[in-house]
Amino acid sequence: MPPRTPIARAAMFIALGLVTLGFFLAGWHALKPANAETISMDEALRRDFAAEKLPGLHAALVLHRGEVVSESYFPGEDEAWGSPLGRVEHGPDTLHDLRSVTKSIVGLLYGIALAQGHVPAPDASLLDQFPEYSGLPADPRRSALTIGHVLTMSMGTEWDETLPYTDPRNSEIAMEQAPDRLRFILDRPMIAQPGESWTYNGGATALIAALIVRGTGKDLESYAREVLFTPLGIEHLEWARGEDGAHSGASGLRLTARGLARIGEMILADGVWQGRRIVPADWLRESFTKRAEAEGLGYGYLWWLAPWGKPAPAWVAGFGNGGQRMTVQASADLVIVVFAGNYNQPDAWRIPVSVIEDYAVPAVKRRLE
Repeated sequence: MPPRTPIARAAMFIALGLVTLGFFLAGWHALKPANAETISMDEALRRDFAAEKLPGLHAALVLHRGEVVSESYFPGEDEAWGSPLGRVEHGPDTLHDLRSVTKSIVGLLYGIALAQGHVPAPDASLLDQFPEYSGLPADPRRSALTIGHVLTMSMGTEWDETLPYTDPRNSEIAMEQAPDRLRFILDRPMIAQPGESWTYNGGATALIAALIVRGTGKDLESYAREVLFTPLGIEHLEWARGEDGAHSGASGLRLTARGLARIGEMILADGVWQGRRIVPADWLRESFTKRAEAEGLGYGYLWWLAPWGKPAPAWVAGFGNGGQRMTVQASADLVIVVFAGNYNQPDAWRIPVSVIEDYAVPAVKRRLE
C-alpha cells in the first residue's frame, strides 16, 4: 500500500507545541502579530504563496465566532490515499485527503454509536468483542485490554509506524497487506501493560471502525453519512477502502475544507448543529480529557490535546500526514483548517504551524482590537 499517515511525529508535534504556545497560552490581548501589516489574511497568504514561502499549501480556512476570517485555496500536486492526482486547482468544492484527521472523525462516530447502543463502552473487554480470534497468543496483559486502551492508543502492543510508509515493515503497511487485518492487529506481541504508555497505532482506529461496522450493521461510510455528515449538510465526500473492502478508519476520509470546518463548528457548539444533537456532549468531554502523554501533547479518545488549559485543554485537534490540520479552540470560538500536499515529508508540520502562527493569529487579533 502507498504511504498515507504522518511521519517524523516527534519533530512535528514538539514543534507544534512550541510554536503555538504563544498563540494559545498567552491570551488574545497579549498576542503579537508576526508583522505590522494590515492586509487581509487572504492577501498575505496569496502573496507569500506566490513568493514560494508556503510550499505545498492547498487550503486555509479560519472561522472566528462563526464568521469566515479567511478562506484561500492554492494549486498544487496532490494525491488521493497515495495515488497521484497530478496538479489540482483546489477550491471550495475540492475533496482533499484528511489522512489521520480521519482517526478523530472515527472517534466522534464511536461516541454516536455508543449513545445509540450499537457499541460497547470504553471499559468493556476488547477481546470479548472479537470471539473469533480466540487462538491469540496467551498473555494476561492481552486479556486485560479494553476498548478504552484502543481509543487512547495505549494498548501496549508492538507497533511501529516510525519506518517509512514505503517499507513493508511499517506496521500499518503490514496490516494493510495482511490476509486478515484484525487478526494482525490483535496478535501483535505485548510489550507493555495496557494503559502504561502511548504508541501511535493506526491499527487501533481500524479496530474501532470494525466495532462500529459490526455494531451498526452498516459500512463505515454509510453510517457516517447517516449520523454525522448528512445531518451537518455534508454530502460531498469520499472514503477509501483497503484491499479487503473495508473503509480505512486510520486515514481514508476525503472532505472539503468547508466540510471539515463544519465538523469543527459542531464541536464548538458542544455537539449540536442547527438545534439538532449530533454528538453527545458527554462523549466530547470524554474525548477531550487527557488520557495519555503523546509526543509532548495530550491525547484523548483519538484526539490530540493542548498540554495546557484547565479544566478543558486550550485546544483540540486532528493531525494528518502532509500538513492536514483541524484545530478547535472553544475559548476563542475558533476553528482552523489547513490542507497541504507535503505527504511523507518530515517537515510537513511547518506549513500548518505557519498558517496558524504567522497568519491566523494576527488576523484574529485584529478582529479583537
